[in-house]
Amino acid sequence: MNAPHEVLLAEPRGFCAGVDRAIEIVERALAKFGAPIYVRHEIVHNTYVVNDLKHKGAIFIEDLAEVPPGATLVFSAHGVSQAVRLEAAERGFSVFDATCPLVTKVHVEVAKLAKLGYEFIMIGHKGHPEVEGTMGQLEHGIHLVEDVADVALVDIAPGQPLAVVTQTTLSVDDAAEILAAVQRRFPDVRQPKQQDICYATQNRQDAVKVLAPGVDVLVVVGSPSSSNSNRLRELAERLGADAYMVDAADDLQAAWFEGKRRVGVTAGASAPEVLVQQVIERLRALGAVSVRTLAGTPETVHFPLPLGLGDKSMGIVKG
Repeated sequence: MNAPHEVLLAEPRGFCAGVDRAIEIVERALAKFGAPIYVRHEIVHNTYVVNDLKHKGAIFIEDLAEVPPGATLVFSAHGVSQAVRLEAAERGFSVFDATCPLVTKVHVEVAKLAKLGYEFIMIGHKGHPEVEGTMGQLEHGIHLVEDVADVALVDIAPGQPLAVVTQTTLSVDDAAEILAAVQRRFPDVRQPKQQDICYATQNRQDAVKVLAPGVDVLVVVGSPSSSNSNRLRELAERLGADAYMVDAADDLQAAWFEGKRRVGVTAGASAPEVLVQQVIERLRALGAVSVRTLAGTPETVHFPLPLGLGDKSMGIVKG
């Protein structure tokens, strides 16, 4: 048989509570204040979502100098540095913060421990906006490590109190390996009270661990810039499946599925379900005759909206 026969859907997949909240913040700001609404960086790392919000009147920028005086500005779900917060306040923008609360939790931990004299090792990917935001909570004293080899290069003074934090969208297994190396070199390092890697990243990776061994090929719906989507693809490959990441159904190639009877589909935390359904329809067109969703961890997390955008509006937060 040259066509896929069965499609297995991972559960959970797609939007997490932080992404839902971030998108809703931009949409509510547009509805309340009208276009344009300025957003620093892509609100979440998904091409479809960003283009949809652009169509509705959002303007995505990297430099706050591109934002006109008096405008409404939204910080993306990835978080921002203290320098960006200060600049936004100095420029007098009306700011709504769409930083994922689980990223904010890391920022709060860094600020609290820094006051106690701690320096930090941050496990994460250089250049990722979440990493830049977290490292930018302090002017100095945060050392980035991307892999086990980097741990040996960290220069910490003897006796210096040290804590470790991580990017929230890392591979759970990779982060554990790097953390173990940190602990070997710095036995007294302080770990977070709760794991920094977010529940949604953990759950989606756990779902792939269940899904990948039972399929011939696995499709991850997600944009190239999405860290957690990339980690899902890498994990599936590590588990022995042919794995591909697609931004949209049009990216699927029939050759991927020749001779493959069972196809798995999942989606990163920033990828909307509409894209998953379009991928399924494309797989049906290629010959798939059944679609089945695997059981997975239920997600009931919900994050409240900022003041001024919730149902009980209390005005814009300034600065």
